[in-house]
Amino acid sequence: MILVKKSELIEILSKRAHLTKKASREAVDVLFDEVSRLLKKGEKIIISGFGTFRIGKVKDKKGRKSPNDATPIIHKGHRVVRFVVAKKLKKEVK
Repeated sequence: MILVKKSELIEILSKRAHLTKKASREAVDVLFDEVSRLLKKGEKIIISGFGTFRIGKVKDKKGRKSPNDATPIIHKGHRVVRFVVAKKLKKEVK
């Protein structure tokens, strides 16, 4: 697994797109901010050839405090971000 830091992403964008680091940082920040903003609104984001980000819902689940304690509890449902890889990218990776 390779971890790509935001600073490394900015460096790559700066070199490949021949931009200043400041312009690259702004571009990366705008991209991430916009994706976050749209997901918070519940919008679906399709990046052609890359994949789709969307909001999914996790239902309430019954559980227990611990394996030794039979006291039932309810784990509240919540929203989660889902990502589906585009067919093109999936094919390129294979």
